[in-house]
Amino acid sequence: MKVILIQDVKNLGKKGEIKEVSDGYARNYLIPKGFAQEATAARLKENEDQKQRLQRQRAKEENQARLIQEKLHGKTISIKAKTGGGDKLFGAVTSREIAEVLQQQFGVTFDKKKIEIGEPIKHLGKYSVHIKIYPGIHADIQVSVEPG
Repeated sequence: MKVILIQDVKNLGKKGEIKEVSDGYARNYLIPKGFAQEATAARLKENEDQKQRLQRQRAKEENQARLIQEKLHGKTISIKAKTGGGDKLFGAVTSREIAEVLQQQFGVTFDKKKIEIGEPIKHLGKYSVHIKIYPGIHADIQVSVEPG
């Protein structure tokens, strides 16, 4: 019997996939537990339409991510930080602070987990920062830490 998986099923497949399984497995386990539904012609068409919608949405998101990448890649942002003598900072510049500056200067919101700082920023100077925008799309920016 052909079934459409409603959710991921271990050792069988992922949500949205169409699988051929034994009648008993489908009728006694997958369908009653809500893991799958029988693959009728109408459901197959609905499943295909949903896959196409999802594919268009992903293409749109990837397009937007590429625009953000072009906007940010190679740019330099400056952050003012308090110093405690010489070029040593009080505390450190965090990915959260970098995300806030990116929001202010470019109008782009990032989760702080998407911003990778190579080494802790605890001194004045320029640092290279890697930003994950979308899977496979990233931008490298320079962060200039200045006394403030």
